[in-house]
Amino acid sequence: MHILIPTDFSTNAENAMNYAVYLFEKIKCTFHVLNTYTLDTEDSIKKNDTPTPIALKNNSAANIKKLILDKKLNNTNPLHTFKGLSINDTLVNAIGRISIDKDIDYLFMGTKGYSGTKGVYMGSNTVKVLLQINFCPIIAVPEGYFYDIPDKIAFATNFKYSYTNAELVPLIDLSKLWHSKIVVIHVKNTKKLSEKQENSKQLLVNKIHNLPHDFIELKGYSQISKAIMNYSKNNASVGMIAMINNDHSFFYRLIKENIIKNLTFHTQVPFLVLPFID
Repeated sequence: MHILIPTDFSTNAENAMNYAVYLFEKIKCTFHVLNTYTLDTEDSIKKNDTPTPIALKNNSAANIKKLILDKKLNNTNPLHTFKGLSINDTLVNAIGRISIDKDIDYLFMGTKGYSGTKGVYMGSNTVKVLLQINFCPIIAVPEGYFYDIPDKIAFATNFKYSYTNAELVPLIDLSKLWHSKIVVIHVKNTKKLSEKQENSKQLLVNKIHNLPHDFIELKGYSQISKAIMNYSKNNASVGMIAMINNDHSFFYRLIKENIIKNLTFHTQVPFLVLPFID
């Protein structure tokens, strides 16, 4: 298995890496740790103290080398291998290329806490990646998250889309890894499920019937974000929240609710975004 972990050498990035190592302790993994650097030409003109391209390159390479050496010294798991990547490119571009070149199975990113003044709950880099990388499973790890095994994985859906087997593989694999129960969450409004939704629900049942699972309907919420946040907060056994990244999903509406309209959504557990396979 190949895991990609972007880092800016912050505490949040370190926490995401530690969680990835912990979550996949029973699996043979190669952890690709990525740092990207770019030099803004306009900034270099305005600021005399802007690092030169050579300095940026050397600092990135040196810090990655130090980080990988530290991981090799402190991680005694024989199943785990660490490799460093220092790349001159934007974060999104680098992640896109590496995800394909290295056949990445999961991407882990550390997230920032909610900022009431800016209306951002994840940090601009994480949001950019979530919006633009829709072909690789992404696990966003909250700031300060004290990692634990996910006894339950809450999978939010509106049943308007029929998931393919390939799209559900990351969710199913994680469920099998730690025997986690998949709790399918539907935020119910006054309307009954349409025939198409009922069919999609049954197809989902068929795909996860061999796994521990449950279906829950949440009522009385006008915003998906609040429904999910409250459910997670009130159920300590939920160790992860999962959604799929497509225009018909909760994820698309969640992004519109919270990034564009600046509403609050800050989960206290990791957030798994499944890829949309067209």
